[in-house]
Amino acid sequence: MEREGIRRAALTAVETMAVVASSRLAISFLSHSPRLSSPASAASFSVFVSRGVSSAARFRCAAGQTGFFTRLGRLIKEKAKSDVDKLFSGFSKTRESLSVVDELLLYWNLADTDRVLDELEEALLVSDFGPKISFKIVDSLREDILAGKLKSGSEIKEALKTSVLQLLTSKGSKTELQLGFRKPAVIMIVGVNGGGKTTSLGKLAHRLKNEGVKVLLAAGDTYRAAASEQLEVWAERTQSEIVVADDDKVKAPSVLSKAVKKGKQQGYDVILCDTSGRLHTNYSLMEELVSCKKAVAKVIPGAPNEILLVLDGTTGLNMLPQAREFNEVVGVTGLVLTKLDGSARGGCVVSVVEELGIPVKFVGVGEGVDDLQPFDAEAFVNAIFS
Repeated sequence: MEREGIRRAALTAVETMAVVASSRLAISFLSHSPRLSSPASAASFSVFVSRGVSSAARFRCAAGQTGFFTRLGRLIKEKAKSDVDKLFSGFSKTRESLSVVDELLLYWNLADTDRVLDELEEALLVSDFGPKISFKIVDSLREDILAGKLKSGSEIKEALKTSVLQLLTSKGSKTELQLGFRKPAVIMIVGVNGGGKTTSLGKLAHRLKNEGVKVLLAAGDTYRAAASEQLEVWAERTQSEIVVADDDKVKAPSVLSKAVKKGKQQGYDVILCDTSGRLHTNYSLMEELVSCKKAVAKVIPGAPNEILLVLDGTTGLNMLPQAREFNEVVGVTGLVLTKLDGSARGGCVVSVVEELGIPVKFVGVGEGVDDLQPFDAEAFVNAIFS
């Protein structure tokens, strides 16, 4: 009994010393950190200190992973700016449809204001900016012209570009991937049939692998024939691991749950979850997406970190009802607009952001493996109005 008492006393002394050391570290940190100078911040930090050494270890781990994902998001966005030539070539058809803007404004004079603005409005409508946005932009330009704020064609064009940029950034500013603070981050890809979900997922895996990210693919499309085989081709191409259904009777939530468990156990950085294409009007299939989301969250609370809705850019404004329904059912966090290289409807990007307030994360500007480009609002505006 005496020995047991001595052992307990020794352990208590060691734990006390650890907490005291952590407290000193906290006091030093608080005194040098302006962000923790408020009472509320100090209180939340003191909770961390009271938990001792093990909590300190968890804090360091979480902070390191937060930095990893933050740097990853910024790096991908920076790469978008360096790949601006691909964005320009990808939006060539939209740029052609808007080339009339330069012609209209080249010899602009005040007497021609109404005619020029009517034709400018028509050009925006043809490029699928949508009636609401087209009218809003043109009305704003008309007011500034009549007020004497815009006095030349070049000033009108700059004002036009500024208006479009503001529409994109006021509601859809978080274009970087938001991957949380712990590994693995989970991204779920959703959308209607034929929009390019699996291809977009494969291209995203390729981009992440190029940044040194350990990626796991989950073949959650259990309906479409050869969907798993298509994703397996991408897994081989990107040298990524993949989790597929064991047999035809396995449902998508089970596949995604299995993949997330594996990712968590084996230290993967990002898990990319494919899902079956479904019409937004099919209630039972839309409900399955809710089950997929819940299955992922059971393994990692708070996951998926991103739910990316893939929309076919060639459908133009017809994509809006799809986006509304998917957002209501599963809570879309970002958009991927595909096939914009084959369409003159690039203005639909602005319409979707304005209507739904959901940021565009990526745009498809070609068929190559590197042609899924991170969306940059300023580069986009320059690309369509160059």
